[in-house]
Amino acid sequence: MSRNVTVGLDGSAESRAAAEWAAREAKLRGLPLRLVHVWEPVPEHMTQAQVPLLGADKLRHWSERIPRETAEGLRRRHPGVQVETEPIPGRPMDALPKAAKDTELLVLGSRGLSGIGGFLVGSVGAAVIAHTDTPVVLVRAGEQAADEHEMDPTGIPSAATSYRPVVLGLDTAHPDDTVIAFAFEEAARRDTALRVVHGWNLPPYFAYGLPADAELNAALGLQDAAALAAVLRPWRQKYPDVEVIEESLSGSPSNHVIDASREASLVVVGRRVRRSPFGVHIGPVTHAVLHHAAAPVAVVAHD
Repeated sequence: MSRNVTVGLDGSAESRAAAEWAAREAKLRGLPLRLVHVWEPVPEHMTQAQVPLLGADKLRHWSERIPRETAEGLRRRHPGVQVETEPIPGRPMDALPKAAKDTELLVLGSRGLSGIGGFLVGSVGAAVIAHTDTPVVLVRAGEQAADEHEMDPTGIPSAATSYRPVVLGLDTAHPDDTVIAFAFEEAARRDTALRVVHGWNLPPYFAYGLPADAELNAALGLQDAAALAAVLRPWRQKYPDVEVIEESLSGSPSNHVIDASREASLVVVGRRVRRSPFGVHIGPVTHAVLHHAAAPVAVVAHD
């Protein structure tokens, strides 16, 4: 695996936002940034048809121009970040997972969903996330550096203020060190707090409309809070400089993570690796967070 941050680039607004985010992340990590532009060669029988705009030479020209011009802009706006470009022929959903094997982090763009935030995760993004073991970050179109930071004292967005917290959606029943370590590292790089959100289910009587048992609910809340604290205790010791905010909340885990994303610089969720070559397996909580989070989302694969 090469030590770099890789971004998938296609010239769209969402991929340009992803490239800007990836450049900022590369600077935080002290790594080069690799721009990968995947282009699909035109079949020979089409290049010979009377459709000059689909010619192989024209397509190759754009496959080189898009990353070159993007790289030039990134070098101006992010001095000190080494930017490399790599055009790759093929289908994005096949080429990007292969490119992800040769990087520490893969960054992709995703269209936003209306004014309430969230992503529209297309078939390519979903396939790449489901078929790579490398952490993948999705960044929506319009994402700005100031969105990741606190407002300045006058209430104006600024990229010069402190980072907002990193949010980690954690399953205490099956905690994974890879996911937790990734979240702590991202919080440490940003010198910000890590907000760990765990959702637990209410007793069955709640769903059937029976009278709630307040004492049982309180006991379950304490039990889950204790489980969350136990999982995080060794990580607090390993990262003593990272402020950890623990939130054990009853109800839908995905809804709680989505709510927390509105005040986050980055959201971190896990994806269990499934070795079946068929279908797209992301998991219901991660799937919901990807579609509705208001901040960039990092999906970390784990066994």
